[in-house]
Amino acid sequence: MKLTIARGVIILFILIPVTVISQREIKRPVISGYYAGSLTAIDSFSVNKLDYIIFSFCHLKDNQLHVGSNKDSLLIQKMAGYKINNPGLKIILSLGGWGGCRDCSPVFSTKTGRKEFAKSTRELLDYFNADGIDLDWEYPAVAGYPGHPYSLDDKENFTALIKMLRRKLGKKKEISFAAGGLSNCIDSSFEWKKVMQKADKVNLMSYDLVNGYSTQTGHHTPLYSNAVQKESTANAVDKMIAAGVPSNKIIIGAAIYARFFEVSDTLNNGLYRPAIFQRGVSYKNIYDSLDTAKGFIKYFDPVSKAPYAFNSNRKLFVTYDDSISVSEKMQYIKQKKLGGIMFWQIMDDRFENGLLDVMYQRRKENEEE
Repeated sequence: MKLTIARGVIILFILIPVTVISQREIKRPVISGYYAGSLTAIDSFSVNKLDYIIFSFCHLKDNQLHVGSNKDSLLIQKMAGYKINNPGLKIILSLGGWGGCRDCSPVFSTKTGRKEFAKSTRELLDYFNADGIDLDWEYPAVAGYPGHPYSLDDKENFTALIKMLRRKLGKKKEISFAAGGLSNCIDSSFEWKKVMQKADKVNLMSYDLVNGYSTQTGHHTPLYSNAVQKESTANAVDKMIAAGVPSNKIIIGAAIYARFFEVSDTLNNGLYRPAIFQRGVSYKNIYDSLDTAKGFIKYFDPVSKAPYAFNSNRKLFVTYDDSISVSEKMQYIKQKKLGGIMFWQIMDDRFENGLLDVMYQRRKENEEE
C-alpha cells in the first residue's frame, strides 16, 4: 500500500509540470496574419513568428469552396509546407473578403447550399492539409460591398452554416469568421451565443472604422473610444462580451496600412474634419510617405491610443497603426484575456522591424512579466 501511494505521488509530480505548460500554451494569445500576396513574396516575411497564416481568398463557385487559380493552389501548398519546420503553425483558408462574397447570402440561405459548401470545405482542407476555414463574409444581414445582396435572414442562416460546417469538419478542424468592427455589424450580423458554441474564434476587424466611404476624418483603428469617436476596438469587444462571446475567442485586429484623406481645412490638425478619402498606403511605405521633409507632423491621441499625421500645406490627414498603438493593443489583449491579435495583411508589413515583430516581441515580454 505504501509503495502504491509513493508511486502515485511520483506520478502526480511528474504530471503537474506538463499540465501547467499545457494550460499556458492554451492561454497564449495567438498572432494571425492574412496573406493576399504572391507565391514568392511570402518568403521575405518572418512567418515563423506567426501562429496562423490565413490564405486570402477562396471564393464560392457552384455552392462550393473554390481556389481561383493554380498559383493560389501552389501558394497554399507552400504555406502548408511551413508546418514541417513549425509544427505549431496553422494554415487557414478564408472565404470572401471585401467584394469577394457576392453569392454568400443566396447560397447560404438554403440547406442544400450550406451542405454542399461544408462538404467541399472538408474536401479542400484535407487536400491541402490545411487546418481550418475562416468566413470573411462582409457582411451577414447588413449592407456591405455595393450591389451585393443581403437579407435579415442572413443572421440565422449564418448560424446554420456554422453548425453545418462543424458537423462536416468535426472537432479537429478550426472554424473562425471575420466580424465587422462597427456597431451595426456587431449588433445585427450574428446570433453570438449560438454561433460561438461551434466557432473557435472570431476575427474582429477593428480597423476601417473610418474608411473609404467616410466623409469625416477620424481614427480608423483606435483601441479606445473618445468623446468624439465612439467606434473603437474596445467598444466592439465590450459589445461582444456583453452578447455572450467568450473573451478568449476574440481576436482583435491591427491595420498594416494607413488611410489618407484630403481635408477641407487645417483645424484640429485635420482630426474629425470634413474630408474626402484619397488612398491607402501599406505600412512598409508609411515612413517614406510621412517623411517630415514632405511636410507631415505626427501626433498621438492619448485617449484612443491612436497615431495620426497631418500635412497642413497639402491638407492631408493620415490614420494608421504604429509600433506604439500595436503595443497598446497587445497589453489590452493581456488585460482582457483575449484570444490574440490578427492583422491585414502580411504583404503590407516591413521586411524588418515591422508590426509583426512588435506583436511577437510584446507577447514575449508579457509572458515574462
